[in-house]
Amino acid sequence: MDDLGYTPTKLGVSEARGKAKSISSQVYDMIGVMGGKVTRPGPRVSLCDEDPDHLYKVRHTWSVYGVSEEQLKEGFERLRSSLPENGWKVVQYGRSKNAAKTLGMTADSKSEPFAVNADLWVTGESGKKEENPAILVNVVSGCLRAPDGVNLHEEY
Repeated sequence: MDDLGYTPTKLGVSEARGKAKSISSQVYDMIGVMGGKVTRPGPRVSLCDEDPDHLYKVRHTWSVYGVSEEQLKEGFERLRSSLPENGWKVVQYGRSKNAAKTLGMTADSKSEPFAVNADLWVTGESGKKEENPAILVNVVSGCLRAPDGVNLHEEY
């Protein structure tokens, strides 16, 4: 076990990116908002401070937008109820402490070293109209161990 409190899974960077994309696709299907637009950036790699020569994380940040606030709210609730049925444990759900007081949730995979963070950006309790309503999703891995010989400083 490392300083992280767990032993990082050994996984190639391209495999980790593929896993993050696959999880994102599953999350998108759980949200189930038809006709919405989706941002398209791919997963990116960042180094873990505990051992930046050998440990890294993968993050895939994207959003669903371009539909009504009601559709986004329904999609967010579908995600909340679908995650536990699909091998995830919702570990946090509620309003953020920021000024926007967005509704958010975090879920941890029961079988993979990944978590999903989702935030619902719609007109909130303050009544201030959200200019760009969306569901923002961040799929993030725990620290993963690169296979021997991989130079993480050349990854992006």
